[in-house]
Amino acid sequence: MNNMSGHSKWNNIKRKKGATDAQRAKIFTKIGREIAVAVREGGADPASNSKLKDLIAKAKSNNVPNDNIERCIKKAAGSDARDDYESIQYEGYGPCGVAVIVETLTDNRNRTAGDLRHYFDKYAGNLGQTGCVSFLFAQKGIIVIENEDVDPDKLLEDCFEAGAIDVNFEDDVSEVFCDTQQLYPVKEYLTGKGYHFLSAENEFVPSTYVTIDDEENIVRMSRLLEMLDDNDDVQNVWHNWVNEPEGE
Repeated sequence: MNNMSGHSKWNNIKRKKGATDAQRAKIFTKIGREIAVAVREGGADPASNSKLKDLIAKAKSNNVPNDNIERCIKKAAGSDARDDYESIQYEGYGPCGVAVIVETLTDNRNRTAGDLRHYFDKYAGNLGQTGCVSFLFAQKGIIVIENEDVDPDKLLEDCFEAGAIDVNFEDDVSEVFCDTQQLYPVKEYLTGKGYHFLSAENEFVPSTYVTIDDEENIVRMSRLLEMLDDNDDVQNVWHNWVNEPEGE
Protein backbone atom coordinates (compact mmCIF):
# COMPACT_ATOMS: atom_id res chain seq x y z
CA MET A 1 0.00 0.00 0.00
CA ASN A 2 2.96 2.33 0.45
CA ASN A 3 2.96 3.37 -3.18
CA MET A 4 -0.55 4.77 -2.65
CA SER A 5 0.20 6.67 0.51
CA GLY A 6 2.44 9.25 -1.13
CA HIS A 7 -0.53 10.43 -3.14
CA SER A 8 -3.14 10.63 -0.42
CA LYS A 9 -4.32 14.15 0.21
CA TRP A 10 -3.54 13.98 3.90
CA ASN A 11 0.18 13.72 3.15
CA ASN A 12 -0.07 16.83 1.00
CA ILE A 13 -1.89 18.70 3.77
CA LYS A 14 0.51 17.39 6.41
CA ARG A 15 3.44 18.97 4.57
CA LYS A 16 1.66 22.32 4.93
CA LYS A 17 1.38 22.12 8.71
CA GLY A 18 4.27 24.56 8.92
CA ALA A 19 2.81 26.69 6.16
CA THR A 20 3.27 30.44 5.94
CA ASP A 21 0.35 32.72 6.78
CA ALA A 22 -0.32 33.21 3.06
CA GLN A 23 -0.37 29.46 2.41
CA ARG A 24 -2.57 28.90 5.44
CA ALA A 25 -5.01 31.51 4.14
CA LYS A 26 -5.21 29.57 0.86
CA ILE A 27 -6.08 26.37 2.74
CA PHE A 28 -8.79 28.26 4.68
CA THR A 29 -10.22 29.63 1.43
CA LYS A 30 -10.45 26.21 -0.21
CA ILE A 31 -12.07 24.53 2.80
CA GLY A 32 -14.38 27.54 3.16
CA ARG A 33 -15.73 27.00 -0.34
CA GLU A 34 -16.37 23.34 0.39
CA ILE A 35 -18.22 24.30 3.58
CA ALA A 36 -20.32 26.87 1.69
CA VAL A 37 -21.38 24.27 -0.87
CA ALA A 38 -22.12 21.68 1.83
CA VAL A 39 -24.31 24.16 3.77
CA ARG A 40 -26.30 25.10 0.67
CA GLU A 41 -26.81 21.46 -0.28
CA GLY A 42 -27.54 20.00 3.17
CA GLY A 43 -28.17 22.80 5.66
CA ALA A 44 -26.15 24.48 8.39
CA ASP A 45 -26.57 21.82 11.11
CA PRO A 46 -23.65 19.35 11.19
CA ALA A 47 -25.81 16.92 13.20
CA SER A 48 -28.01 16.37 10.14
CA ASN A 49 -25.40 17.21 7.46
CA SER A 50 -22.66 14.58 7.53
CA LYS A 51 -20.68 16.30 4.77
CA LEU A 52 -20.57 19.53 6.79
CA LYS A 53 -19.61 17.59 9.91
CA ASP A 54 -16.66 16.03 8.06
CA LEU A 55 -15.58 19.40 6.65
CA ILE A 56 -15.62 20.98 10.11
CA ALA A 57 -13.35 18.17 11.32
CA LYS A 58 -11.12 18.69 8.26
CA ALA A 59 -10.94 22.44 8.92
CA LYS A 60 -9.99 21.88 12.56
CA SER A 61 -7.29 19.37 11.60
CA ASN A 62 -5.84 22.12 9.38
CA ASN A 63 -5.82 24.58 12.28
CA VAL A 64 -8.67 26.71 10.94
CA PRO A 65 -9.92 28.77 13.93
CA ASN A 66 -13.43 27.93 15.19
CA ASP A 67 -14.50 31.55 14.62
CA ASN A 68 -13.61 31.26 10.94
CA ILE A 69 -15.56 28.03 10.61
CA GLU A 70 -18.67 29.46 12.32
CA ARG A 71 -18.50 32.64 10.25
CA CYS A 72 -18.27 30.64 7.03
CA ILE A 73 -21.28 28.47 7.96
CA LYS A 74 -23.40 31.50 8.94
CA LYS A 75 -22.48 33.36 5.76
CA ALA A 76 -23.40 30.37 3.58
CA ALA A 77 -26.65 29.77 5.48
CA GLY A 78 -27.72 33.40 5.04
CA SER A 79 -26.51 33.76 1.47
CA ASP A 80 -28.86 34.43 -1.41
CA ALA A 81 -26.60 32.13 -3.47
CA ARG A 82 -25.26 34.94 -5.66
CA ASP A 83 -21.84 33.31 -5.49
CA ASP A 84 -22.89 29.74 -6.18
CA TYR A 85 -19.98 27.44 -6.93
CA GLU A 86 -20.11 24.56 -9.39
CA SER A 87 -17.88 21.53 -9.23
CA ILE A 88 -15.90 20.93 -12.44
CA GLN A 89 -13.19 18.32 -13.02
CA TYR A 90 -10.39 18.97 -15.50
CA GLU A 91 -7.88 16.46 -16.84
CA GLY A 92 -4.58 16.80 -18.64
CA TYR A 93 -0.95 15.82 -18.95
CA GLY A 94 2.07 17.48 -17.38
CA PRO A 95 5.60 17.16 -18.79
CA CYS A 96 6.79 13.60 -19.59
CA GLY A 97 3.22 12.31 -19.72
CA VAL A 98 2.36 12.80 -16.03
CA ALA A 99 -1.41 12.35 -15.65
CA VAL A 100 -3.15 15.15 -13.73
CA ILE A 101 -6.73 15.46 -12.46
CA VAL A 102 -7.82 18.86 -11.14
CA GLU A 103 -11.02 19.21 -9.09
CA THR A 104 -12.39 22.75 -8.90
CA LEU A 105 -15.17 24.71 -7.24
CA THR A 106 -15.72 27.82 -9.33
CA ASP A 107 -18.17 30.67 -9.80
CA ASN A 108 -16.69 31.41 -13.24
CA ARG A 109 -15.89 28.37 -15.37
CA ASN A 110 -14.39 30.48 -18.19
CA ARG A 111 -11.86 32.07 -15.83
CA THR A 112 -10.96 28.71 -14.29
CA ALA A 113 -10.56 26.92 -17.62
CA GLY A 114 -8.46 29.79 -18.96
CA ASP A 115 -6.19 29.79 -15.92
CA LEU A 116 -5.69 26.03 -16.03
CA ARG A 117 -4.99 25.99 -19.76
CA HIS A 118 -2.37 28.70 -19.23
CA TYR A 119 -0.62 26.73 -16.46
CA PHE A 120 -0.48 23.49 -18.46
CA ASP A 121 0.75 25.26 -21.60
CA LYS A 122 3.39 27.23 -19.71
CA TYR A 123 4.94 24.15 -18.10
CA ALA A 124 5.12 21.78 -21.08
CA GLY A 125 1.81 20.05 -20.48
CA ASN A 126 -1.62 20.18 -22.07
CA LEU A 127 -5.16 20.32 -20.77
CA GLY A 128 -7.18 17.52 -22.37
CA GLN A 129 -10.75 16.33 -22.68
CA THR A 130 -12.71 14.85 -19.80
CA GLY A 131 -11.74 11.19 -19.48
CA CYS A 132 -8.30 11.55 -21.06
CA VAL A 133 -6.46 10.49 -17.87
CA SER A 134 -9.09 9.46 -15.31
CA PHE A 135 -8.91 5.86 -16.53
CA LEU A 136 -5.37 5.78 -15.04
CA PHE A 137 -6.79 6.29 -11.54
CA ALA A 138 -9.13 4.37 -9.26
CA GLN A 139 -11.39 6.20 -6.83
CA LYS A 140 -11.09 4.91 -3.29
CA GLY A 141 -12.37 6.06 0.06
CA ILE A 142 -9.46 6.98 2.30
CA ILE A 143 -9.90 7.57 6.03
CA VAL A 144 -6.90 8.97 7.91
CA ILE A 145 -6.66 8.18 11.63
CA GLU A 146 -4.22 9.59 14.19
CA ASN A 147 -2.01 6.82 15.57
CA GLU A 148 -1.85 8.21 19.10
CA ASP A 149 -3.08 5.53 21.54
CA VAL A 150 -4.03 3.26 18.64
CA ASP A 151 -3.32 -0.47 18.81
CA PRO A 152 -2.47 -1.52 15.21
CA ASP A 153 -3.84 -5.06 15.64
CA LYS A 154 -7.12 -3.75 17.09
CA LEU A 155 -7.39 -1.10 14.35
CA LEU A 156 -6.84 -3.75 11.69
CA GLU A 157 -9.54 -5.94 13.21
CA ASP A 158 -11.99 -3.03 13.55
CA CYS A 159 -11.34 -1.85 9.98
CA PHE A 160 -12.07 -5.22 8.43
CA GLU A 161 -15.19 -5.59 10.58
CA ALA A 162 -16.23 -2.15 9.28
CA GLY A 163 -15.82 -3.31 5.67
CA ALA A 164 -12.49 -1.68 4.76
CA ILE A 165 -10.27 -3.13 2.01
CA ASP A 166 -6.81 -2.39 3.42
CA VAL A 167 -4.91 -0.39 6.04
CA ASN A 168 -1.59 1.41 5.57
CA PHE A 169 0.32 2.17 8.78
CA GLU A 170 2.67 5.17 8.82
CA ASP A 171 4.60 6.81 11.66
CA ASP A 172 1.94 9.25 12.85
CA VAL A 173 -1.19 8.25 10.92
CA SER A 174 -2.96 5.18 9.57
CA GLU A 175 -4.73 5.27 6.20
CA VAL A 176 -7.80 3.09 5.84
CA PHE A 177 -8.82 2.21 2.27
CA CYS A 178 -12.38 1.29 1.32
CA ASP A 179 -14.81 1.36 -1.61
CA THR A 180 -16.13 4.85 -2.29
CA GLN A 181 -19.70 3.76 -1.51
CA GLN A 182 -18.54 2.45 1.85
CA LEU A 183 -16.72 5.59 3.01
CA TYR A 184 -19.42 6.87 5.35
CA PRO A 185 -20.52 3.46 6.73
CA VAL A 186 -16.89 2.56 7.49
CA LYS A 187 -16.26 5.97 9.04
CA GLU A 188 -19.39 5.79 11.19
CA TYR A 189 -18.47 2.30 12.40
CA LEU A 190 -14.95 3.43 13.35
CA THR A 191 -16.35 6.59 14.98
CA GLY A 192 -18.40 4.32 17.20
CA LYS A 193 -15.15 2.58 18.19
CA GLY A 194 -13.71 5.92 19.36
CA TYR A 195 -11.11 6.62 16.64
CA HIS A 196 -10.09 10.23 15.89
CA PHE A 197 -10.12 11.18 12.19
CA LEU A 198 -7.96 13.69 10.37
CA SER A 199 -9.78 13.25 7.08
CA ALA A 200 -12.28 10.97 5.36
CA GLU A 201 -12.68 11.53 1.63
CA ASN A 202 -12.90 9.81 -1.72
CA GLU A 203 -9.59 10.21 -3.50
CA PHE A 204 -8.06 9.33 -6.86
CA VAL A 205 -5.30 6.72 -6.52
CA PRO A 206 -3.04 6.13 -9.56
CA SER A 207 -2.85 2.64 -11.05
CA THR A 208 0.48 3.45 -12.74
CA TYR A 209 3.21 5.95 -11.93
CA VAL A 210 5.54 8.18 -13.96
CA THR A 211 9.10 9.10 -12.98
CA ILE A 212 10.72 12.26 -14.36
CA ASP A 213 14.47 11.90 -14.81
CA ASP A 214 15.68 15.28 -16.06
CA GLU A 215 15.95 18.34 -13.82
CA GLU A 216 14.28 20.74 -16.27
CA ASN A 217 11.04 18.76 -16.40
CA ILE A 218 11.12 18.12 -12.64
CA VAL A 219 11.13 21.91 -12.18
CA ARG A 220 8.33 22.31 -14.73
CA MET A 221 6.15 19.70 -13.04
CA SER A 222 6.81 21.20 -9.62
CA ARG A 223 5.89 24.67 -10.87
CA LEU A 224 2.71 23.35 -12.52
CA LEU A 225 1.60 21.80 -9.23
CA GLU A 226 2.48 24.99 -7.34
CA MET A 227 0.42 27.12 -9.75
CA LEU A 228 -2.55 24.77 -9.50
CA ASP A 229 -2.32 24.67 -5.71
CA ASP A 230 -2.13 28.46 -5.54
CA ASN A 231 -5.36 28.93 -7.52
CA ASP A 232 -8.36 29.58 -5.26
CA ASP A 233 -10.70 27.73 -7.64
CA VAL A 234 -8.68 24.50 -7.36
CA GLN A 235 -9.77 22.20 -4.54
CA ASN A 236 -7.76 19.03 -5.23
CA VAL A 237 -4.99 17.95 -7.57
CA TRP A 238 -4.30 14.26 -8.19
CA HIS A 239 -1.33 13.05 -10.25
CA ASN A 240 0.80 9.96 -10.86
CA TRP A 241 4.24 11.55 -10.64
CA VAL A 242 6.80 10.01 -8.29
CA ASN A 243 9.96 12.08 -7.99
CA GLU A 244 11.48 10.45 -4.92
CA PRO A 245 12.31 6.91 -3.82
CA GLU A 246 9.43 5.08 -2.16
CA GLY A 247 9.36 5.34 1.60
CA GLU A 248 10.91 8.81 1.83
